[in-house]
Amino acid sequence: MHARRALLYVPGDDRHKLEKALNCGADCACLDLEDGVAQNRKAQARAAVALALGELPPGDTERLVRINPVGSGLEVDDLTSVLPAHPDGILLPKVDSLEQVQWLSEQVEAAELKHGWALGSLRLLVDVETARGMLALKDIASHPRLDALIFGGEDYAASIGATRTADAWELFTARSLVVMHAKAFGLGAIDMVTIDYKDTHRCYNEAVFGAQLGYTGKQVIHPAQVTPVQEAFTPSPEAITNARAVVAAYEAHQKEGRGAFGLDGCMIDLPMVKSARHVLAAARLSGKI
Repeated sequence: MHARRALLYVPGDDRHKLEKALNCGADCACLDLEDGVAQNRKAQARAAVALALGELPPGDTERLVRINPVGSGLEVDDLTSVLPAHPDGILLPKVDSLEQVQWLSEQVEAAELKHGWALGSLRLLVDVETARGMLALKDIASHPRLDALIFGGEDYAASIGATRTADAWELFTARSLVVMHAKAFGLGAIDMVTIDYKDTHRCYNEAVFGAQLGYTGKQVIHPAQVTPVQEAFTPSPEAITNARAVVAAYEAHQKEGRGAFGLDGCMIDLPMVKSARHVLAAARLSGKI
């Protein structure tokens, strides 16, 4: 699984912001052709994204392109323009059926064959952000080419007529469903945006809660949000030390034929060991071990 703690959206028609996004330390830059671009700027955005992918030197930041939704009338032109420039992956928004994912998979596979790229090398991510999409999560998440599910909180709230609040409890059920289905199918899970990009404290707290829910990363809309989000999704040295101790003690007790055991006043059994291994996996993805 690719490490995506902070997935930064950047308008595709703004070259300055494209360059900044690819050099600000984000794990992933999503060059946007959808909501971040005005309707009368779509063609310019396609051209700018394709040019940037070809001209800007590759680095550690993953390069995704968010195209317009299936049925928008823009999605085919989007792919025709950007796929030859070989992004690392394509993000499809407003997905509410398996058929939409299959359509994208077929288009991307055709490009891989045409250009001689390895089949399956371009990553596919989908944004689930409607009530209909939530009902189809099991089918959507089952597609074998998917790399991650993304929860679009603001669009989901709009789709059901919910009133957005700071504590976001109106999104809790859908937020939990997305991460549950992602984990059931071995996918990455990217949490919602914090729209108040100046409030980095709130962004950090939302990211911490997302990590507690099981998300592996968070969408961001400003470079100032990147570091707080990365910190929230990176296990602390204390958490890593504790996880290592739990796993080591478990393995030692297993060799002795013992199951549950006590460690530092806590009862440790297999679920606790699985949680510890999740911490170590996150630490490895973050480059901490």
